[in-house]
Amino acid sequence: MDTKKLRQKILDLAIRGKLVPQDPNDEPASVLLERIKAEKEQLIKEGKIKRTKKTTTSDKSHYENVPFEIPESWVWCSLLDVCHIYGRIGFRGYIKEDLVLSNGAITLSPSNIINGKMSYDNCTYISWSKYEESPEIKVLNNDILLVKTGSSYGKCALVTELPQAATINPQFVILKHITCNSELLRYVLQSDYAKNNYEKFVLGTAIPTFTQAVLGNMQIPLPPFNEQKRIVVEIEKWFNIIDDLEKEATDLEAYIKHAKSKVLDLAIQGKLVPQDPNDEPAINLLKRINPNFQPCDNSHYENVPLGWSVCKLKDIFDITMGQSPEGDTINYDNGIEFHQGKIYFTDKYLSCSNTYTGKPTKIADINSLLLCVRAPVGVLNITQRKICIGRGLSSLKPRYDIDIQYWFYILSNYKDYFESQATGSTFKAISSDTIRNTIISLPPKEEQKRIADKITQIWSMIDTITAEL
Repeated sequence: MDTKKLRQKILDLAIRGKLVPQDPNDEPASVLLERIKAEKEQLIKEGKIKRTKKTTTSDKSHYENVPFEIPESWVWCSLLDVCHIYGRIGFRGYIKEDLVLSNGAITLSPSNIINGKMSYDNCTYISWSKYEESPEIKVLNNDILLVKTGSSYGKCALVTELPQAATINPQFVILKHITCNSELLRYVLQSDYAKNNYEKFVLGTAIPTFTQAVLGNMQIPLPPFNEQKRIVVEIEKWFNIIDDLEKEATDLEAYIKHAKSKVLDLAIQGKLVPQDPNDEPAINLLKRINPNFQPCDNSHYENVPLGWSVCKLKDIFDITMGQSPEGDTINYDNGIEFHQGKIYFTDKYLSCSNTYTGKPTKIADINSLLLCVRAPVGVLNITQRKICIGRGLSSLKPRYDIDIQYWFYILSNYKDYFESQATGSTFKAISSDTIRNTIISLPPKEEQKRIADKITQIWSMIDTITAEL
């Protein structure tokens, strides 16, 4: 379930008057808007706000081409009809020297908005003198902050539980003297309808921005005041349900990861499928690879299943550590693929990188395991073709006829172990000795195939259940 789209669908229904039923006893929004106009004129008369180019309701003719249909009791108005917009512009902008370590007012930035809500965990501070210089942008509870500049333009939140005196940085505008329901206005400004408008407002490419004037002229749907409150209650009811769904999804992901890990644990212990006494013992395979092979003496594998043997990865794999290839000429027709570090999964198929001519010295053959040795350590894939590998990778080529799918599954369970063995300051990495000397328990070849098939079957079932949920 795409909960982000679900939230937007709820907001879309809300701003179109389709989330809650209309009540014929509600005072029409047109009457509300006239009262707002009168209240704004009074604030101007008292000197509490300044008159802007647009402080009253526009003629209906201006709104003939409305964005979408709304109920009869609603009305279209401009954003400036229901609030006053301020920003830190011109000489009121501040410089690095205006910032202080702690003894000052909070200056809020877009990073203080997380998931549509205000967060004050990481704040910067501005000197009191700079704070007092711009009283019109002092932040109060129930103000709305909206980003007008930068890559996160359109991001907004309602200010609540403000811990101390605060102001805004130049990326914000602040909506004050809000004469409709502040929470509803916040939801309108977070809707896809508003976001589409922001896209049209933006000027510039290097640093996208839009002006306060164009924002103030944005048309918004205004419901009757009582319906505004009912809409907010309904939105929050559905958003709380979605929050629970997201938490359950997170819990489900943890359960799925645990379930798959448990399957691998059982496989490693020889408890996923029964042993077959007719299988050729693993020791015979190891002796064919190396007639002088001696089983590892390790207390962790005292009770290995019947027919299994304890060995090291170097006993069953030829391990090649990657390095940069010779030459740097790119040749897309005749060159061999070069993979430097991270492994990208698409049905366990390696994504293409650049191709290089020259004489690459480190090759991973087809049907080998590819292991990330740094950033991220322990990630695995299976090669579908011959490639050249860089420093971030190692290749594990089977030394004999073993089941590669089985080892992909099993070594995936060693990721935490490999990460624990990683060293280094700039890049954490594992050494070739760590890989070669990793101790594993080797089942008979026939059992490897049965285990791999069983893991595939169980994981497929888990994935199917997950998809249905």
